[in-house]
Amino acid sequence: MSSKIEIKRIDKSKIDSVDFNNLPFGSVFSDHMFTCTFKDGKWQNPIIEPFAPISLSPAAKIFHYGQSIFEGMKAYKDAEGNTLLFRPLDNCKRLNKSAERLVIPQIPEDVFMDGLKELLKVDEAWIPTNEGSSLYIRPFMFASGNGFHASPANEYKLIIATAPSGAYFAGKVKVLIEEKYARAANGGVGFAKAGGNYAAQFYPTQLAIEKGYNQVIWTDDNTHEFIEEAGAMNIFIRINDTLITSPTSDRILDGITRKSIIQIAEDMNIDVEVRKISVSEVIAAAQAGNLKEMFGAGTAAVISPIAGFGYQGSDYDLPELETPFAGILKKAITDIQTNKAKDPYGWRVVVK
Repeated sequence: MSSKIEIKRIDKSKIDSVDFNNLPFGSVFSDHMFTCTFKDGKWQNPIIEPFAPISLSPAAKIFHYGQSIFEGMKAYKDAEGNTLLFRPLDNCKRLNKSAERLVIPQIPEDVFMDGLKELLKVDEAWIPTNEGSSLYIRPFMFASGNGFHASPANEYKLIIATAPSGAYFAGKVKVLIEEKYARAANGGVGFAKAGGNYAAQFYPTQLAIEKGYNQVIWTDDNTHEFIEEAGAMNIFIRINDTLITSPTSDRILDGITRKSIIQIAEDMNIDVEVRKISVSEVIAAAQAGNLKEMFGAGTAAVISPIAGFGYQGSDYDLPELETPFAGILKKAITDIQTNKAKDPYGWRVVVK
């Protein structure tokens, strides 16, 4: 596939204007992007071209019926200067799982991987080497075909764009356990990385921010009794020395970082339970002094420790531990990602 990808390079790179020591997350964009079009029943015209605005008709169905999905990935540099990816085929599989649910044509793995790798070769200089930084990768697919009729489009775009980025969250994160709004419902699209899922989160999250919190802890849509996700991430809760996370479902994203944490924790002989956990159980553990940690897990932040949470007008602080699981697990994952440790799982992929 790589030999068929057309490459149009930018006339003059803007990289010299970027301060790689002060990178906000996802706000500075690399020189190029990969695009591919689904038309006449097939994916075609793969091209790497300068990062620039795209032109769409006002009748493009993305604007009217929300057929839009995305992924989040990262590229790293190791000490030898190799470009590394972390479990990229899992991202491709999940993108296609989302595509199926939103009736978007699935992208062949070779088209996805070849386009991604060629893009990283072209923009290799944009991959940060500073500690804690990486090249954030955003593949997304959307309906570009036209029409006001409420039906799937006949044309789609895949775009992969990248952004050199620093840390996603800085400082301590304080969250509010949600009692009214739900992120997703049974039979819905909560398991898919659909753009609309995130748009619907903004309002309750904003309400939480106005109360002094950083994010929302989502509970189940029916009773609001069970913990499900942390903002846009999966959530882990440590009670005594057991790490608990909710099982995936129609409502919960099958997080790649989540799966990695479970595997690494089990191999470290940390007790891991994948089960439903109620708000009342978390409150009881906090009151008894047994609630040791809560943290979010996702590609952007990797692991984001939670310093405290609010529920029904009361606030609960989590203890500051000398060797929290969050720190141990984050180091284990990032060391694999950046080739500072062995990768017994085959997760690390070198871009050649």
